[in-house]
This record gives sequence, C-alpha cells and structure tokens, in this order.
Amino acid sequence: SKEAFGRLVGVEMGWMAYLVRLTAAATNVNVFTAYFAEFWAPAGGRAGAAFLTVLLLGILAAVNVRGVRSGTRLSNTFAVAKMLPLLLFAAVGVAVAVNQAGLATPTPVAPGLNEWLQVLLLLMFAFGGFEAALIPLGEAKDPQRDAPVALFTALGVVAAIYLVVQLAVLAALPDPGATQRPLAEAARAVVGAGGAAFMAVAAMVSVYGYLASAMLNVPRLTWAMADRGDLPAPFARIHPEWRTPVVSIVVFALLVGVLAIQGSLLQNLSLSAVSRLATYGVVCVALIVLRRREATGDAPPARFRLPVGGLFAATGVIVSLVLATRMGRREAVLMALVLALGFLHWLGLRRR
Repeated sequence: SKEAFGRLVGVEMGWMAYLVRLTAAATNVNVFTAYFAEFWAPAGGRAGAAFLTVLLLGILAAVNVRGVRSGTRLSNTFAVAKMLPLLLFAAVGVAVAVNQAGLATPTPVAPGLNEWLQVLLLLMFAFGGFEAALIPLGEAKDPQRDAPVALFTALGVVAAIYLVVQLAVLAALPDPGATQRPLAEAARAVVGAGGAAFMAVAAMVSVYGYLASAMLNVPRLTWAMADRGDLPAPFARIHPEWRTPVVSIVVFALLVGVLAIQGSLLQNLSLSAVSRLATYGVVCVALIVLRRREATGDAPPARFRLPVGGLFAATGVIVSLVLATRMGRREAVLMALVLALGFLHWLGLRRR
C-alpha cells in the first residue's frame, strides 16, 4: 500500500491491519471461553471468562517474550495438535452421515440476499488471516521461495478441512447456529457425552494454537511499523536479553484481553471481518497499480506472478465493496476512530 499510494495510505493500512488482528484474536478468546464452559460453567459468565482470558493471554505473552524460538515451537505444536482431532471428527461424522443417511433433519431456510451477504462476511473472517504468516518472514531463511507455496498449500488444506467438518456438523445438528459450541454438540449427537468433551478440548486446542501463532506474528507487525516510524517508538523496544519486541507483545496481549472481555464473540467477529475488507480491498488496488508501474519500468519486477492477477484483484475489490454494505454503526465508528488515530500519527510524522 505504501509503495503504491504513499506513506499516508501505508500508515493507515498498518493501523487497520493491527485492528484486524486484535479483533480476530479477541474473537478466538471468546470462542475458547465458550468451549471451556463445557467443563467449567462459570466460563460462560463475564467473571469466569475474564479470569480465563487473563490466564490464557498471560501464558502466551510470557512464552513469546522469552524468545522467537520458544514462541515458534509452541505455535507449531498446537498447529499439529489441533489438526488431528478435527480430521477424526470429520471422518467419523461423515461416515455416520453416509451410513445412517444423516442424524438430523436440517431446519429449512430460505435465505435472501442479505443473509447470503452475512454468510460471506463470516467466511471472510473464517478464511482471513493467512497473510499473517508473512509478518515474521524477516527472520526466515528463504521467504521469497517458500512463502507463495506455503500460502497456497495452507489455503487449500484449510478449505478441505472446513468442508468436511461442516458436513459432519450439518449431518448431526438440525440448526448448528442455535449453539455456541457446534463441534461439541455435534459430537454429542454422534457418540455421546464423551465425544462432546473430546471435541470441546479439540476446539480449545485449535483456538489456543491460533492465539499462539498470533502472539508470535502480530507483535512483529507493530515492531516493524515502529521501527519505520509508523507507530510510537516504544513499540520497537527490544528486550536486552531475549531480543524480542517486548512492548509490542505486552500491548497486544493487553488490547486483546480488553476487547475479549468487553465485547461478545459476534461483535468482535463482525468488526474483524469488516475491517479486513479495507485492507484486502486496498491491497487488491495496489496490485493493479504496481503492475502498471512495472510495465512502464517505474517499479521492479515481481518476485511471484499469479496469472490474470489483475482480474483476481478487480474481483477482490468488488467483493470487498459489496460486503462493506453489511457494516453496522459500531464497526463504522471503531474503524473511523482507528483511521483518525493513524492520520494524526501521520501528521506528527510530517511535522518531524
């Protein structure tokens, strides 16, 4: 964004990207506390959820302050651990659906345009976040070679897992939206209380894996922005012994905790999905601009080129604009506030 449109747009998109990751992490904290209520009922209340939130984020922050290697190991461990239960659940659920022609009769619905757009907005959240893997690649060995292959592979695997898990849930529950713990309730319908407990643990492991990855990646976004002057200087402070962005890690954990405690799951999810539209839409426009500059020799050649990338970018812009119509007043106010703060910071940079 900065290369295509200048520093103001780059600063604004950096602030928006940070908002996206804060709200996405807060949403996952809300999911964790909802599934923990399967074992500890107070987790479903505000006080219990707040206690779990502080404990959850405090452990992750402490691990990542100790070093990038310990944070990477924790993230990778949970990435593997969360995949196996989901695949097992999907296999069992689909097998039962095939053998018994489904366990539940789906509740009939007749969605209109607004309902379809709302679903697509939720999918924006579900499939979003893949670009976060690019943030710590300054510490990788060969990011230009590995990043494109890793991103496309990960998106393909995630889409396949989502598909089979969704089929399993629909086979077991007539109305999955009626519960905050659809995986656990679907497993309960298939194999009983033991299955519900197993899937509740699996869901929490999955969410904790996401949060471990976010705690590793996102503070390095704010560290990089501060290092370039796009955020206040303290965000770039490095721990003298462990060489980690300690201020960025602590601030990220605190802000995520506040959002998770003060907002509900759907509120944080909606804000994260809508704010994503701004960053994705601007990046799509930037691709079109940079390709034109490349053709005239005003920009260096791309390291990776997707065929008909301009068409994909134009489609992304259109989709972002259409889904932005689902933005509510709360989302609009918070996004405007973040953009205003980014603009004020940019004005300060110009004066200096």
